[in-house]
Amino acid sequence: MAANEGDRPNRTPRAFTAIVKGRVQGVGFRFTTWRLAAELGVLGWVRNRPDGSVEVWAQGTEDSLAALASFLDNGPLGAVVTAVETRTTDPDPTLARFEIRP
Repeated sequence: MAANEGDRPNRTPRAFTAIVKGRVQGVGFRFTTWRLAAELGVLGWVRNRPDGSVEVWAQGTEDSLAALASFLDNGPLGAVVTAVETRTTDPDPTLARFEIRP
């Protein structure tokens, strides 16, 4: 086994979608998610939904996604997260960055 071969699963792109519910709009949730995703090297997007929730589509390494998912459980200061519905999905090779969508 090569020295870095054991690291491959952690570097293989993975992806998830999440719907974050609670008081998550009007508290900087999208901006803070965008900033953290950029720091973590996560690709994807975040947007407000008409029902008051926030939707996130994230792609990255297992560690970076775990860190982002941990943030989503609480959100930024001022947010009150009551539920996070997460679903694993296939990575999207066309993504080039993480963005805030309308």
